[in-house]
Amino acid sequence: MALSDDLRQRVVDAVVSGGLSRNEAARRFKVSVASAVRWVKQFLATGEISPKPVGGDRRSGRIEAHRSYLLGLIRHTPDITLLEIQNRLSANYGERFSVSVLWRFFDRHGITFKKKRRTPRSSSVRTC
Repeated sequence: MALSDDLRQRVVDAVVSGGLSRNEAARRFKVSVASAVRWVKQFLATGEISPKPVGGDRRSGRIEAHRSYLLGLIRHTPDITLLEIQNRLSANYGERFSVSVLWRFFDRHGITFKKKRRTPRSSSVRTC
């Protein structure tokens, strides 16, 4: 659970303007030392005290940069395998992605690699 921006601001002000150490500020405002250190570090680096986003996917931006190429590749060659896609990305862009990253990308975009039946199933032949 994220603590209030007001508390974060008071801790940061106590360290930056008030001259307290991070440990003293943490003790005074009854927060963990790690939180005080992290809040002051974030404030000094960015000027922000608000909490960072929690959860979610932070790594798919790298594969999403190749979205148009990948979707065009699937349109042009619908029976291509994930391993072939992996090799083409490596050869054309110098990017290495695992097969699982490629699979998650195509799953997000609603593309499956299911095999199609060549002929309809025969209902006139007994199977038992």
